[in-house]
Amino acid sequence: MVEKETVFVGLSGGVDSSVAALRLKQSGYNVVGVFIKVWHPDFLVCNWEQERLDAMQVAAHLGIPFLTCDAVNAYKDDVADYFIQSYKEGRTPNPDVMCNQYVKFGAFLDFAKAHGVHKIATGHYAQNISTDTGFVLKRGVDSNKDQSYFLWTLNQEQLSHVLLPVGNSTKDVIRREAANAGIPTATKKDSQGVCFLGHIDIPDFLSHYIDLQPGIVYDEHGKEIGEHKGAFVYTIGQRHGFTINSKESERLPHYVIQKDVEKNTITVSTEFPHAKKDSTIELHTLNWIPDVPTKQVNLAQTRYRQTPFSVELAGLQDDMATLTIVDSTETPASGQSCVLYDGENCIGGGMIA
Repeated sequence: MVEKETVFVGLSGGVDSSVAALRLKQSGYNVVGVFIKVWHPDFLVCNWEQERLDAMQVAAHLGIPFLTCDAVNAYKDDVADYFIQSYKEGRTPNPDVMCNQYVKFGAFLDFAKAHGVHKIATGHYAQNISTDTGFVLKRGVDSNKDQSYFLWTLNQEQLSHVLLPVGNSTKDVIRREAANAGIPTATKKDSQGVCFLGHIDIPDFLSHYIDLQPGIVYDEHGKEIGEHKGAFVYTIGQRHGFTINSKESERLPHYVIQKDVEKNTITVSTEFPHAKKDSTIELHTLNWIPDVPTKQVNLAQTRYRQTPFSVELAGLQDDMATLTIVDSTETPASGQSCVLYDGENCIGGGMIA
């Protein structure tokens, strides 16, 4: 008798990971559900115990073993501290990317290997395709849920251990499948906000680690028109979270086009900030999933669910890359991820300088 291959499935307490476990069990794997426990600050109301209970109920319903992976230190060191430090330095962090790199496909994968298991699975909406030359990370079939943007740091070694069972389906199919199987999380709402922490008020969260002081809001002509909560917490293109006092313009939406954390000021405009054609984006901390891009023109995204835009790889040296924007797009924010695609295939990316 051929022994079934064991796979550890990260059960978050949501419907996507629940169906991932269901599908793998139906495919003949020996499935073990694993809840990943992460760090939470004392001042933040957290429902991780309820999420763990939901995950346990799913495991019980599917008749699979259940374990807990302690990733508290990995999350604190590589996600939370990075998140806070990025804002301190005036950048806009991308905690979901770091969470995937260091927790879900870092600490969790290490946890599986320590138990002698060499396959893990998650409920991400992306596809990991095995080919003769290696693994290809492809967009999820559901364009509205595709999460390949957050997975650009994965490498071939990690992908060789990863299964993504729901990436070939749309969300409505996943929910229907969960309901048909009687899974307890079938109608549970999707989680929102920062990876694992959920929806948080960023100024309130950061106020526990950064001295946020109110400051002046200027328009693009240098005129004082309002007040903000602290320049650290804003990102380019943001249109909420500050007060406009100018009566003649307060009816119009205003967007952050510049911030100065040293002077504690932000500058806003009624025009959404755009990066013009032929302007450049500088990237560092690069990762190429297959190999260094050979095509000069690829598609790029500088935020989740952004409409991809064309870029040309104008320069590549060591761990730095220069992209030239082929068509005008929104101004990228320093610290965010710029992810490159060749059609539907995610080929890697880097952090915006």
